[in-house]
Amino acid sequence: MDMLKRPAIVGMFALIVGIVLGLIYAYAIDPIKFKDADPSFLRADFRQDYLRMTIDSFRVNGDQNLALGRYNLLGVYAAETFNEISQNPGQLDPGAILAFQQVLLQNNALNPSTDIPPADTGGGSNLFSIAIIAGGLLAVGLVAMAAFWLFRSNRRSPEDMTPAMQAAEHSRSVEKTDYSTSGEEPPVAQYVTTYVLGDDLFDDSFSIDAPSGEFLGECGVGISETIGVGDPKKVTAFEVWMFDKNDIQTVTKVLMSPHAFSDPGFRTKLEPKGELIPVEPQKQVVLETQTLQMIATVSDMQYGQGALPTDSYFERVTLELAIWSKK
Repeated sequence: MDMLKRPAIVGMFALIVGIVLGLIYAYAIDPIKFKDADPSFLRADFRQDYLRMTIDSFRVNGDQNLALGRYNLLGVYAAETFNEISQNPGQLDPGAILAFQQVLLQNNALNPSTDIPPADTGGGSNLFSIAIIAGGLLAVGLVAMAAFWLFRSNRRSPEDMTPAMQAAEHSRSVEKTDYSTSGEEPPVAQYVTTYVLGDDLFDDSFSIDAPSGEFLGECGVGISETIGVGDPKKVTAFEVWMFDKNDIQTVTKVLMSPHAFSDPGFRTKLEPKGELIPVEPQKQVVLETQTLQMIATVSDMQYGQGALPTDSYFERVTLELAIWSKK
């Protein structure tokens, strides 16, 4: 695709794909995993469960140092979690809670820290989920914007396109001849080129390469003669040519409008360039060298309308160039 040859578009797609793949990898394939973290990282209800088990263990073994050590692992959440358990002991023995409280009071461990953060109500988890959703929506939005922009740039109205751009768009829409359906050998190279009125620098050339990649020659189409004055140029004849590297020669034929072909002055002027051929729809012109053969087919054509003679210049011409290597 031509659009993939534009660095800006490739960079945009690479950025979007990178964001999407990064989110998928970070949150689905290989998310962050905590290992050997202290209980202060637990959710509020899990911190309460942890402290209940600590109090129950103290009830059984009576080890104050072990109990205080486990209690202090809750960090800034320790006093807050103990107060929550005191108000909601659940199945815990109230006597065990009082005994544990005495130990805390003796060690001045019940004073809440001045930098205790707000109780965790799941806001962090919600923010995490919101961040994932926002990132996904952003990525989808960027993809949608890029697709819309590419669609618009690929579907420009004719008024926004230069004649050369219109010609390239028309060439892409032309279906090439499938020679294999008629039992013929497929060509080694096949091209479509279009001229549109206003493309005053029209001159297309193509490389002819063997399936092995060997360079065989070149071919092309260019403006040969114009008629009238003023801009844009009114093209009345084209040159179709082919160069054979093995024959060291270039053969040329001139495709002319009916008016130019019947005009002695144009014929005299163009005869030195090559064989003169009047243009007709679906007309096939054969060019041959020692090792190559090319068939140039007039796939589509339209004459210009104006003050000049009828059928004297072209509004549009589309040619298909099919090249075979002679065996």
